[in-house]
Amino acid sequence: MARLTADFWVRAYLRRLQLADIPAFVTAHGDDTAGAVLVKLSTLDGRAQAFQRSFDLMSGTRAWVVLTEGEEPAVDAAIARQKSFDPDLWVIEVESRDGRHLLDEDGLSG
Repeated sequence: MARLTADFWVRAYLRRLQLADIPAFVTAHGDDTAGAVLVKLSTLDGRAQAFQRSFDLMSGTRAWVVLTEGEEPAVDAAIARQKSFDPDLWVIEVESRDGRHLLDEDGLSG
């Protein structure tokens, strides 16, 4: 099965968020073809979560897992560390008071 480019996936994800009236922004533009993607969810109350895609070897599927969560400055620091290891990293920031990020919906595990 062909793999989507990072740029294509990010554009599709941002569009899905826009259609659901969930604000989101690209805060780090990674490699268009093969960059990894982190999604930061800010609940606008000083707390946040960062999600990364993970590959489950047992099932052979990809899933979004929490990389870190807590006070927003600590989450931002963890994301900054990830960016220092991987200059091709994309970071998408989603703002949702009720914690909606749509990553658990069909078609976004890609």
